[in-house]
Amino acid sequence: MVNSPEAQTRAALRDARLRGLRAQLRRVSGQLARLQQISERLSRWRLIVFAAGLALSSVALIARGDVAFWAITGVWVIGFALLVRWHRAITVAIARREVWLDIKRRHIARMTLDWAGLPNPRIDHAPNAGHPFEIDLDITGEKSIHHLIDTATSRDGSRRLAGWLLETAPAIEATLRRQALVRELAGQPLFRDRLGLNAGLAMREAGAAWRADMLLSWLNTSQPAAPLAGRLVLLGALAVVNIALGVLANLSFLPPVWLATWLVYLALFFWQARSLKDSFSEALNMESALRQLLAVFGFLERHRYATGSALEALCAPFRDRRHRPSAHLRRISDVLIAAGVVRNPILWFVVNAAVPWDVFVALRLARVKAALAQRLPAWLDVWFELEASASLATFAWLNPHYAFPQIRAGGMGDAFRATALGHPLVTHQTRVCNDFCLSDVGELALITGSNMSGKSTFLRAIGVNLALAYAGGPVTATALETRLFRLFTSIRVTDSVTDGISYFYAEVKRLRALLDALRTPGAPVCFLIDEIFRGTNNRERLIGSRAYLRALAGSNGVGVIATHDLELVRLADELPGIANYHFAEHLDGQRMVFDYRLRPGPCPSTNALRIMQLAGLPVDVGTQITQAI
Repeated sequence: MVNSPEAQTRAALRDARLRGLRAQLRRVSGQLARLQQISERLSRWRLIVFAAGLALSSVALIARGDVAFWAITGVWVIGFALLVRWHRAITVAIARREVWLDIKRRHIARMTLDWAGLPNPRIDHAPNAGHPFEIDLDITGEKSIHHLIDTATSRDGSRRLAGWLLETAPAIEATLRRQALVRELAGQPLFRDRLGLNAGLAMREAGAAWRADMLLSWLNTSQPAAPLAGRLVLLGALAVVNIALGVLANLSFLPPVWLATWLVYLALFFWQARSLKDSFSEALNMESALRQLLAVFGFLERHRYATGSALEALCAPFRDRRHRPSAHLRRISDVLIAAGVVRNPILWFVVNAAVPWDVFVALRLARVKAALAQRLPAWLDVWFELEASASLATFAWLNPHYAFPQIRAGGMGDAFRATALGHPLVTHQTRVCNDFCLSDVGELALITGSNMSGKSTFLRAIGVNLALAYAGGPVTATALETRLFRLFTSIRVTDSVTDGISYFYAEVKRLRALLDALRTPGAPVCFLIDEIFRGTNNRERLIGSRAYLRALAGSNGVGVIATHDLELVRLADELPGIANYHFAEHLDGQRMVFDYRLRPGPCPSTNALRIMQLAGLPVDVGTQITQAI
């Protein structure tokens, strides 16, 4: 690790935050234990008060009469209601602290790379083998960078974050805009945690996450309001006639002709009642999703934003007094409460036999759905943007020793320069960081070194930090300056038995795709390759590798290539813009020791035979296996 005073200060701040989180965990855990004890006592007291109250009421009714019965019953019912209300408040407080504890535990798990302490990835996304870098850099899936930093409670917020990390053609404006918002949110841990708390409580109440596309589809498939309005007028008029005729018949002014008009009313109502019931069932299935939205949107409406901040600009739709999201959501919730009559068949029949209740509710539902459908997509977009940005901001806050990169579309300066660059998926205690620079587009860095010396991890460190940078987040470095690149990697190539593709052919296809990317107009490509043509024999691999590297040198990109072929290092003497670096190791008795430090120049030794020997394979190498170039 880098031992500069600034790096030590940042590391100390990280350790202080970790201690602070653990202290919060202990404090809130104590509060939760006390509240749970109170809840258990209140449960017992509710049972005691209810049983004792019934017994006293029964005795009073038998011994004292109605007055004493009602007096005693009134007292214990009021007392029981107060206990229920108190217990409900304690239950809410318990739920808040349980969700809060989950948030803090996950923060600690993210700082310590405790994968068991993190929830499973929220997106049902199978990594795409055809993506330029998704699989090679562990962007998505279990134990990936997305898995590590994703704090979103909504599936769509999680997908938004994944989309940023997987961007194949990043735009400088979008990148810098996201970075400004993430920087701002990084300094507001309480806002981020409260946003997660409100969303977590709503999801806990609903019992499961919901999908925005299902909610939007439901909003856009409402019945037309005009036909419903016509039915309401017709059935409402019949209901008024029925009531009037019934009253007149009851007063003996008319015979019971209301029965005939009522039967006509019932026939017309039940003719279209089935379709209304189905629409109500779909609507009631959306109640939990709407409750989640109300909890989150209400918090965003109430929050006081700093004037002129990026967060205020993003959340402006929630501050529109004429169209508050909570007002729209409460209106539709009120309609759903009215539609809940359908759940009680007897009450449903009695109410609709008298007045066209379902038609009125359906008309009201169609109108509030139409109004919500116009504005909800914009509100959801803000929320998903906020959740994705908050994930990156939390990552920055939990790792204050990480830096926000300087990103340029082009111009003067090095193409890529990093100070103390490390891999974020390596633990803080074992991570080794390196300085690295590529001065200009067209340059190549050849990295040689023994097996297990750190070449592949270094390639991935460059790639994953560029993905984080273009997403708008911090990078695992004390400083990073880079141009805007299109990322492309060839690190974890696999064959396919089902598709009949050999490893070598899969690698050839991947490397051909890189050449196509380099020839495609656009931002320069940053390509990372771990071994070239490893799927063929030594002679053909060397011939092919030399030709391929000559094609890459001076192209519209910068590249870092790790290789075991020490013959390739001679290209640095033949072609301008190619530089050699290496990772080294040394023997400590019978143990190989790696320091994972990047050094200039080609590697002076190899260790494959030594590793075979130490693993117990029948290799006779003597005591000296180093080989000079």
